[in-house]
Amino acid sequence: MKIYTRSGDEGETSLFAGGRVSKSHLRLHTYGTVDELNAVLGLAAAAGVGGSVAAPLIRVQAELFTVGADLATPLDTQPKWLVRVMPEMTARLEAEIDAWQAALPELRNFILPGGAFGGAFLHQARTVCRRAERWLVALSEQEAVNDEALRYLNRLSDWLFVAARVTNQDAGRPESPWQSPAR
Repeated sequence: MKIYTRSGDEGETSLFAGGRVSKSHLRLHTYGTVDELNAVLGLAAAAGVGGSVAAPLIRVQAELFTVGADLATPLDTQPKWLVRVMPEMTARLEAEIDAWQAALPELRNFILPGGAFGGAFLHQARTVCRRAERWLVALSEQEAVNDEALRYLNRLSDWLFVAARVTNQDAGRPESPWQSPAR
């Protein structure tokens, strides 16, 4: 099978369950940013994220394919084979956040993104996730979307923040608190 089809050479692309839209469509910005997020998570995994974050990270990468497929399929299209984002996925993120936070020092101020390579990539992933969420909100203002996808991305950004903290703690990298510049 060839990787190129030439079907997008005129600036349009096919949606997952049929139909074509411009490559500048909000839907493509949304699921394209989810794809970018998944690639950043691949960098985090390659950078050696381990411990209690390693296996959930790989699961989240797989879940992001579900998110992407959901977003690439208009809500009024209901193919039997499509798996949409489900509340259980969001609940699993919440349970992991709660478990990880129990083992972390309480935050008393903002922290600077960084730390170990894996932690820094997770912080970057959080910002890409927030961008995907913003694109999804914009799309939802024009078309019906799966509300659970929005909840999932919102919770995932929190999950990524806590996962970065855990990764940095596991690597022995202390957090750098943000301090307001002297006036």
